[in-house]
Order: sequence, then C-alpha cells, then structure tokens
Amino acid sequence: MSNALIDVHEELAQARIKGLHWKLGLILGFLTFFDGYDTFNPAYVIHYVVGPWHLPPGRAGLLVSSGLLGFLCGAALHGRIADYIGRRLALIGGLWITTIFTLLTAAYADSFNSFCALRVLTGLGLGVLLPLSTTYINELAPRRIANTFSLWGVALGWAVGGTAAGLVGVLLTPLYGWRALYWFGTLSIVLIPFLHFYLPESPKFLLLMGRDAELKKMLGKLRPEREVFYQQATILRQVESSNISAKGLLSPRYRRLSLSIWASSFLSLFCIFGLSGWIPSLMLQRGETFSSSFGFGALMQVMSFVGALACGYLVDKKGAARGYLAAWWFCGGLSVVALIFLESHIANLFFSAAAGFFIIGAQFVLNNFTATSYDTGVRATAVGMELGVGRLGAILGPFVGGALQQHYHGADVMLWTIGMAGAAAALAVLFAKPGASGAATCQHC
Repeated sequence: MSNALIDVHEELAQARIKGLHWKLGLILGFLTFFDGYDTFNPAYVIHYVVGPWHLPPGRAGLLVSSGLLGFLCGAALHGRIADYIGRRLALIGGLWITTIFTLLTAAYADSFNSFCALRVLTGLGLGVLLPLSTTYINELAPRRIANTFSLWGVALGWAVGGTAAGLVGVLLTPLYGWRALYWFGTLSIVLIPFLHFYLPESPKFLLLMGRDAELKKMLGKLRPEREVFYQQATILRQVESSNISAKGLLSPRYRRLSLSIWASSFLSLFCIFGLSGWIPSLMLQRGETFSSSFGFGALMQVMSFVGALACGYLVDKKGAARGYLAAWWFCGGLSVVALIFLESHIANLFFSAAAGFFIIGAQFVLNNFTATSYDTGVRATAVGMELGVGRLGAILGPFVGGALQQHYHGADVMLWTIGMAGAAAALAVLFAKPGASGAATCQHC
C-alpha cells in the first residue's frame, strides 16, 4: 500500500457530497451573501441622496460605480496574492477590509465625495470575496455536479445577498434612511471568527504548495471512507503551470480563451449593473410604487439564482457551456429590449425577472466556466482577472446608463444599449476555447 499514489484531482472529482462539502459550501455562501448585498445596495442609496447632494443622473451613477472601481483593483490584486499565500488568508483579509469600510460608510459618509471614496476602499475587499469563493468551491466540487454544487454555494449566497439589499431598502430605509443599508452590512463581522476557525485551505492549493500532511487530512474529511488509504499512500505530483501573471493568461495556450471570457464578462456585467443600478428609479418612472420599485431589484436577484441553476444543470448534463451561455445572454438582451415596447405592471415584472434569470444567471455560470478552464496554478488569477475586467463593464454600466438618460431625457436608449450588450456577450462567449495545448483543461466547453 505504501507504493499507492493519490491523484488529488481525481479524488476530488469522484467524491460524493459529504459533511465537509456542505460546511464549506455554507461558509462560502455566507461570504458571497455579503458580497452580493454590498454590491447592490448603492442602487437604493440613489433615491435618497440625489436631491440633497444635487446629483444629475450621470453623476448619480458613480455612486454605484465607485465601489466597483475598488472591486476591479481588488479582484486583480487579490487573485494574484491568493495564488501565492492561499485562498484562506486572502478570503479572511478581504472580509476584514469589507467590514471595516462598510462600518465607516455607515458612520461617516455624508457627501458624494466621502461616500465614493469609502466605496472604493470597500471594493478592495469585495474584490476578493466573489472571485476567490468561486475558485475555492470549484477546486473541491465533484466533477459530475461541478456547476450545480458551485451554484448552490456561491451563487445562492450572492443572489440572496442582492435580494436582502432590496428588502432592507424597502423595509428599513423609509424608517432609518439610507445608512441603514450599511449598518446592516456590518453584520459581516459575525462571520469573521467562523472563517478563522472553520475555513481550511483549498486542497488544490495545498497540492500546489507541497503541504502533503494537511492535504491528506483534508482529503480524509472530504472522503472519510478512504482516510486510511490516504495516510499510507503518496501524493502524485503533476506538472502545474506556475505562471500566475495576467501576461500568462495571454500566452498562446490561453489567449483566445482569456480574451473571449474577458469580453463576455465585460459586456455581461455592463448589462447587470447598468440595469440593476437604475432599476428602482426606472420603475418609479414607469409608474410603480416606491416599495414595488425597490422590490424589482430583489426580484432580479431571486430569478438570477433560478436561471443560474437551470443553466448550470444543463451544462453539467449536456456540456456545451458556451452554447448555453450564449442562449442565456441573447434571451436576456431580448428581455431588456422588450421593456421599451411593453409598459405595464405585468410586463415590468415578467421582463425584469427574465433579465435576472438570463443575464445574471449566465454570469454565475461564466464564473464557474472560467474556474474550470484553467490549471490550478493560474486559476485564482484567471477568475480574478475575469471579474476584474468584467468590473470595467460594471463601472461603466451605471455611469453610461445615467448619462444616456440625462442626454436623451428617458430610459429607452439605455435599455437598447443594455440589450445590445447582452447580444454581444452571447457572441463573444462562443469563441471561448483554449489553445491546442490547453484543450484538456476545459471540462464543459
């Protein structure tokens, strides 16, 4: 038995879902809950401050975009750091940063400039939570249900967090003002001790770093029926890519894959934040009540998880991730354009829900697609770059949406722009294939 070898990738891929899987999925779900919550709550601030702070629509969009600017920097930097120091420490650090600056926003943001500055700093922490949670959960997900397991962990938490932002906006801001959104967000401090005590290092990072004793112990918890075997066997060493720079993602092996994923993420997040950032104000303009207009953001988040599950299930069962992602984004773009021509309460509900189902749902699956398309040594960097480049689109979405409304005195041109961006994302993802030497790395292409 001493000559037996452990293929860590196969051991993880063939595992059945056990107690540790559920525990880690729950922890990561809570992490991304606060990411989703914090990402979308500025949309509910706009209504309260646009008058007192004398903000035209174009400038008001920066209230949403400012945090995304910090996210862009955080996603790019933390992904690279996590490939050096590990997923665990980077996640804990990201949550500390998010919590501290959320508290400072609630206590001290009293003008446009101070609010935006604190949102940029908060975004530095947010930039690690979603990318690294996606990386972490994909590194331990069993192959046969990789998308479904990842979505139940990361995507559910993020969608519920976005939904909670809408509910807090509806229920608490009328009583306590917009700061209630950020006081509620400081509850993330409760999660920090759980990360310190219960979040282990990612198994594939342990493999990459040669920390065999820790790796065997974790494998034994993930697959307790093979614990004795792991203690007596030897870890199989495989050659992993060690180029963890953004430049490495543009090597011949990854260039086409990376550029296509980045373009898709940019366009997708342009749609998501362009629409989500303005949906409460847009629905007020279309005759909805205050409470229902704020509820549309929550509706989109709920449907995003349903859409992600549906798309992820099809990818797990059928493969062809690129085709399903393209279909989702194209249908999402059509849903946004339909709002231009159909203006009623039922149409508002149906097509807003469809936009969340298709556009945001596809983004969750794209995150998983990215994580499974790269080798372990570059995976965190790849996911961080995907969401970092995507956040450029997210930054532009609310700003461009506000500028278009201000210039054209209405929302139709904004909706046309978002709809066409969805169709462009559908086209871009069809080209997301690795180079010949990297063809085996993509499991669901």
